[in-house]
Amino acid sequence: MKAHDGMYIGGAWRPGAGSDVIEVVNPADEQVIATVPAGTAEDVDTAVRAARAAFPGWAATPPAERAARLAALRDVLEARKDEIAETVTAELGSPPALSRTVHAGVPVAVAGSYADLAATYAFEEKAGNSTVLHEPVGVVGAITPWNYPLHQIVAKVAPALAAGCAVVLKPAEDTPLTAQLFAEAVHEAGIPAGVFNLVTGLGPVAGQALAEHPDVDLVSFTGSTAVGRRIGAVAGGAVKRVALELGGKSANVILPSADLAKAVAVGVANVMSNSGQTCSAWTRMLVHRDQYDEAVELAATAAAKYGERIGPVVNAKQQARVRGYIEKGVAEGARLVAGGPESPREQGYYISPTVFADVTPDMTIAQEEIFGPVLSILRYEDEDDALRVANGTVYGLAGAVWAGDESEAVAFARRMDTGQVDINGGRFNPLAPFGGYKQSGVGRELGVHGLTEYLQTKSLQF
Repeated sequence: MKAHDGMYIGGAWRPGAGSDVIEVVNPADEQVIATVPAGTAEDVDTAVRAARAAFPGWAATPPAERAARLAALRDVLEARKDEIAETVTAELGSPPALSRTVHAGVPVAVAGSYADLAATYAFEEKAGNSTVLHEPVGVVGAITPWNYPLHQIVAKVAPALAAGCAVVLKPAEDTPLTAQLFAEAVHEAGIPAGVFNLVTGLGPVAGQALAEHPDVDLVSFTGSTAVGRRIGAVAGGAVKRVALELGGKSANVILPSADLAKAVAVGVANVMSNSGQTCSAWTRMLVHRDQYDEAVELAATAAAKYGERIGPVVNAKQQARVRGYIEKGVAEGARLVAGGPESPREQGYYISPTVFADVTPDMTIAQEEIFGPVLSILRYEDEDDALRVANGTVYGLAGAVWAGDESEAVAFARRMDTGQVDINGGRFNPLAPFGGYKQSGVGRELGVHGLTEYLQTKSLQF
């Protein structure tokens, strides 16, 4: 696609208030592929004003009509899947197959799910002598990350539009071209002018201006816990609603009765997918002491197969960050059984698929989110010990449990302090709520729970 040199505000592409631009770099070859405007606080204000002006009309639009526009958006995204996939590959570095199936394919399903929900959700219900109305919260400021650039946009914008809200989107500066494609799709789908607006820009400038804007009613942010904490503080000071999907350090618990080879193979694949840049990745594999050595050998063999199959991480800063964590793991005494800090290629921001053994729960690599293709394998003594380790971080976003009997895995999963748990390799479900416990966030995305984040209730008493 050709990059736009303006912002999508009020239903049209218009120049930014300033002259600064953001260079978009292909992480596979480190070449600049495009530039987009670096939005300012003035651009954010213009976009918020457009959203505020469009909000009453969109909120009053019958849900069936909102559903029809979302269905049209789904169809445009479906029709442009190849272009979306190529764009994600170019600016994120995702391998083409992953870009097609996940980065371009999953958002189509999510957009479709909200078209269905907009048509079927009970926005009005009876409760005794009262009528309860579920009304849109207002203008939403959506701030999205680079790791799943289109999915994260759709997971925020689609439910907000289904609820009747107007939106201003500030996408990650590393992947703005995918966001521009989404804006084109919104326009093509016939969503009214001003209901969706796009401001590209840097987080500390445009993102901060959006989070602080007094006419934004809800801020929906996906990213690091540190930034989420600051956004939450700003929103709290303004008594403004927030939805925060933050960091993770998910545990993949393999109970002794499980199919060890399958659990390890799927676990390694989960961590290496998207070059490890997944907040819900199972980066801590917990294995019983009697099966530990076998699991380590299986994991090292499996990781070695991904050497030529995974893409780069998103930028040079991320590459340095992940390398730093690998070096920290070695320094703290973990045993490197696959990969390492050395770059496997001369060009591009690549990291070798890396596996650590002899990791203890207190090590940095077992506690902090690395966001790269790095797996830590921890040993446990019994189920209670496994639970202590699994729950022993400040995060609680996702996880997995494997057992020979499904009920055994479910019983363990019920004791985990985490928002989503895959049982014996359970599949992604766009209708299931996604979000975290503890410092992994506030609120939920996807399905009905994702829709209700953008609604507020009013009761009429009779």
